[in-house]
Amino acid sequence: MKSACLFCQIIGRERPSRIVYEDDLCVAIEDVRPMSPVHVLVLPRKHIPTLKDSVPEDQALLGHLLLVAARVAEEKKIVEAGFRTVINTNAGAGQTVYHLHVHVMGGRVMHWPPG
Repeated sequence: MKSACLFCQIIGRERPSRIVYEDDLCVAIEDVRPMSPVHVLVLPRKHIPTLKDSVPEDQALLGHLLLVAARVAEEKKIVEAGFRTVINTNAGAGQTVYHLHVHVMGGRVMHWPPG
């Protein structure tokens, strides 16, 4: 049975995507609507709708996602110039797919405050 979650479908290879990294815990893909020259999403294989839905047992997984984000930034050669990691939680913060994911963005100057 096909999952209704877009990112679960990508992780399960039911939908195409440009995978840039994967391991037993997560998959990193190119964003289809990039907001910067480099825009990668790091998706946990475990379906967690939002950061607020994570539980104490997810602590190691959440840390792993950030380590993978740093690895992706290194592979994309955006570390020296700087990169941004973002986790949007719920619609008011810009979350559109309810499967926790870390945005890794770089390749241009990031202004503050964002949004």
